Amino acid sequence: MSFETRALPEAPDVLAPDGAEVRLLVRAAGGTMAHFKLNPGEVSMAVTHRTVEELWYVVAGRGEMWRRDATREEVTPLVPGISISIPLGTEFQFRAAADQAFEAVAITMPPWPGPDEAVHVEGRWTAVLK
Repeated sequence: MSFETRALPEAPDVLAPDGAEVRLLVRAAGGTMAHFKLNPGEVSMAVTHRTVEELWYVVAGRGEMWRRDATREEVTPLVPGISISIPLGTEFQFRAAADQAFEAVAITMPPWPGPDEAVHVEGRWTAVLK
């Protein structure tokens, strides 16, 4: 692969399997980068991944992330500057604050293979997507 440069697209490229807006960023042999957005008051669908793990960095807004694995469950406040990991096998769901959108940049390793990667699970909150 050659090096790549890409600006944040104005419109979403796709909707994630969890319902979030996705703007695709750069890609490398070992991973993909994307920008995720939920509008004010939206709650994603809860999912787990079949083969990938993710690293997230919050860039704007406020929200919460629920994560659960075989030994631990927690809800983490999400504000700009926070980074979190979503290891393989983790069930997760996130939501935006009622009064502002939530935005994060995430790295998926290995590269995102497609929409069948995510498996819907029972989450902490009821999904709300506008």
